[in-house]
Amino acid sequence: MNKNEDKNKLVVFQDKAIRRTWHNDEWFFAVVDVVAVLTDSVNPSDYIKKLRHRDPALSEGWGQIVTPLSIPTAGGVQKINCANIKGLFRIIQSIPSPKAEPFKQWLAQVGYDRVQEIENPELAQERMKALYEQKGYPKDWIDKRLRGIAIRQNLTDEWKERGVTEECDFAILTAEISKATFGMTPSAYKEFKGLDSPNQNLRDHMTDLELIFTMLGERVTTELSRQEKPSDMPGHKSVAKRGGKVAGNARRETEKELGHSIISPKNFLPNGGTPDLLSGDEEPDDSGEKN
Repeated sequence: MNKNEDKNKLVVFQDKAIRRTWHNDEWFFAVVDVVAVLTDSVNPSDYIKKLRHRDPALSEGWGQIVTPLSIPTAGGVQKINCANIKGLFRIIQSIPSPKAEPFKQWLAQVGYDRVQEIENPELAQERMKALYEQKGYPKDWIDKRLRGIAIRQNLTDEWKERGVTEECDFAILTAEISKATFGMTPSAYKEFKGLDSPNQNLRDHMTDLELIFTMLGERVTTELSRQEKPSDMPGHKSVAKRGGKVAGNARRETEKELGHSIISPKNFLPNGGTPDLLSGDEEPDDSGEKN
């Protein structure tokens, strides 16, 4: 497994990697990866076809999902057959394998860990903190990054409460804040920093001051929205622009005092690493044009 791949995207059972994604408030696992683990088959896809032919009801609860590690092809990113934990137990029951029992125990633990994090968000925060530390980030940067995640989540919760539900609308509003704060949409900002992968999270590559002004713009937008209670997209866009403008004005005053721009084309880590620790379940995408 590539050292930069997020633990949320891959899990390992007995040295075998299994793709997974958080979907509809539960884990879904790539069926082909699970069958490969249980059977050691050289052609797990063919094994799955035979299973489904023998038991058509086996695929109940499966879904065609684009996982964080779906493989791009000439026809685009291909969706993968995934199953939730209940669906995987059906598969396990259908496959005679000495690995079945240890796999059940492993699967139960994987699911339980996520439930624990939902019930106690501090556990998820500690997990993220440890991942950032492993990548070489200093503790003061990590504190800002985690605080920024909380502020962003408060903002998206506020938008949802005011009727914003579509991904494209979150994208539009995020882009409005970013343009007013930094003069660039998030996707333009990623290009400015040389981040060419859609899986690279812009905020993981920001400097301290870039994170601070990002937080300021989003926090002010949240407060304005709570006060004014916009009910349509024109109202939300106006609030987002004004929230970002507050951060933009503060940024320009800071740059005037410092004598240089705080907008940096460099990645935060000295070696220009690409940690990209977060997936969609921790923080909404910040690409601007997409989400």
